[in-house]
Amino acid sequence: MNLRAAVAMQVHNTLGEGVTWCDRGQVLYWTDIHASTLWRYRPHDGALHQWSLPERLGSFALCEADGWLLLGLASRLAFFHPSTHTLVAVTDVEADLPTRINDGACDRQGRFVFGTLHEPASGPKQAVGGFYRLNHDLSLERLPLPGVAISNSIAFSPDGGSMYFCDSPSRIIQCCDYGDQLSNVRSFVTLDDARGEPDGSAVDRDGGLWNAQWGLGRVVRYTPTGQLDRIIDVPASQPTKPAFGGTDYSTLYITSARDGLDEAALASQPYAGALFVADAGFRGLPEPRFAGPPPHVIAAA
Repeated sequence: MNLRAAVAMQVHNTLGEGVTWCDRGQVLYWTDIHASTLWRYRPHDGALHQWSLPERLGSFALCEADGWLLLGLASRLAFFHPSTHTLVAVTDVEADLPTRINDGACDRQGRFVFGTLHEPASGPKQAVGGFYRLNHDLSLERLPLPGVAISNSIAFSPDGGSMYFCDSPSRIIQCCDYGDQLSNVRSFVTLDDARGEPDGSAVDRDGGLWNAQWGLGRVVRYTPTGQLDRIIDVPASQPTKPAFGGTDYSTLYITSARDGLDEAALASQPYAGALFVADAGFRGLPEPRFAGPPPHVIAAA
């Protein structure tokens, strides 16, 4: 079944990413990575707000602590309080490598799992980055997963027992058995069309994996066994990530990018970089929140 996404907000993002629904505020957050900007959109009245950050924002998570977000900035993790614009660093990431933080999401236990992206001075990206987990006590561990050039598709099954992830240039979405320990790393699906790569993902309450496919202008749903059973066409060739939102989690929001498109492509894709919306026909789940409290020095801020 093919559906079509509509434009929710024309925001001209260079590299829109990380879209996340906040159930407490009934708002949508996302990042324009290259603009170092955090966006917030309130669908019920169209209110739009943005915050400039000191570094590119690759990904982020909602926090159990009210008013706080956990940011995956290019070089480090940090807590951010949008209302007060308070930013407090947690830890640097891969300081000795030419990488930056990229895709990330909280697991069902409230730990932040993220990956990095190689930024070489010249030549193609290499699988020198990794996948990491920030635990409740703010300790950081590298997960025993293969090296990565462009981390993406990080998502978790409804019961938390499976993790999905990918290295986008490989065009293979992988999964593993997930918990305190990881095991049984295996291929989940492979994109056969060489024009596209898997980007960000979301999971619905039935266990379906929804993946934005960069270069192919679509978001697809895979069943828990890896069968493609739904396609949402997006009027932009570079969708980046889907997220379920709305009061019943039946609305699918999708970020997109203009990055790398030439003048001819931009002329033919006037909505490249927009925020899109579609009726998914499935219901999602509340986004897990990072359960580790911000340090006491900022809790009182």
